[in-house]
Amino acid sequence: MIIAVEGIDGAGKNTLVSAVLKEVDAATLAFPRYEDSAAAQLAQAALHGKMGDMTDSAYAMAAMFALDRHGAMDVLQEYAGNPDKVLLLDRYAASNAAYTWARTGDETALGWVEALEFERLGLPRPDLQVLVPTEPELAGQRAQKREAEDDSRTRDRYERDRLLQVATYTAYTEMAKREWASPWLVTSDANSIIEACRPSS
Repeated sequence: MIIAVEGIDGAGKNTLVSAVLKEVDAATLAFPRYEDSAAAQLAQAALHGKMGDMTDSAYAMAAMFALDRHGAMDVLQEYAGNPDKVLLLDRYAASNAAYTWARTGDETALGWVEALEFERLGLPRPDLQVLVPTEPELAGQRAQKREAEDDSRTRDRYERDRLLQVATYTAYTEMAKREWASPWLVTSDANSIIEACRPSS
């Protein structure tokens, strides 16, 4: 089964995934895959102002992030629909939908991303999506602290944009209410995710 942990930058997704992995026998994969994916590397370069006006297009950026996930299709398919194996994802397609909606202000971005990722590219839908509901102000403080303590974690254009983070938080909250693409759980409690990883218990 595939469980995607979602939230804005600095929400604590990685911390939560790490806590779950201490208790559950699961594999993990984080998107974007900046070290392994050409599409992700191009998107990263754009977010740091190195690809001309590419980052100005919310849909171009969304397409690059979707192609990054498509490049991991073999791993994703191994876990899709298999209740005996768990894959924890740090971000997945919902991140694309939330940020694209937030950047454009156009709610139809939700349907566009859903069609792109799950239909056109054939990515498996997650069995569960977990929204880590960290308020934007706190998440922003965490992101700034992380940048100050680690030279390799320079904040990109999205992370530096406070208003974008607020709009993305709002988009995520609405998507969770609507159960966009699959069921959602809103929590920052690792135990709730651990229980979800053990459906037979």
